[in-house]
Amino acid sequence: MDNLSSIIWIFPLTITLHNIEEALWLPSWSQKVKRYHKPVGKNEFYFALICVTLLAYLFSFLYMLYANNGIIRYVYFGFVGSMILNAIFPHLIATIVLRQYAPGVITGILLNVPCYSLLISFAVKSNLISLTEVLVSTVIVGGIMLAILPILFRIGRKVVDY
Repeated sequence: MDNLSSIIWIFPLTITLHNIEEALWLPSWSQKVKRYHKPVGKNEFYFALICVTLLAYLFSFLYMLYANNGIIRYVYFGFVGSMILNAIFPHLIATIVLRQYAPGVITGILLNVPCYSLLISFAVKSNLISLTEVLVSTVIVGGIMLAILPILFRIGRKVVDY
């Protein structure tokens, strides 16, 4: 765990950079590609981004404290895996299909995918988690994240009004 503890924080730090990239451009981009992406307002989007970013820090912290807890380990690595998928779909796919930059693709492909792949590879090689467990966790956590995003947007529309 000592070696992993030095790299565990790669996840929340890189997701922060990714979310900053999205925050800068995605709300206005979503207004231009209404056919493919439901337009999202700045306030609701920022609220959801902050929540997702805080969850990344929370589960990283919990994993540092309770690495032997299976549920926390699965959530942490499922979150990491789902962010790899997030870089590909929607970011990379949207960039290719729309033939224009989709906010988040630069940090997603050039930062998140390589860093998270190395993190997962290290954890699997260190027998902290199996590849099967990562894949199953990724599907479950990814599904949960997809389900809570609309809820976070809705909350953001209601509570952030300035």
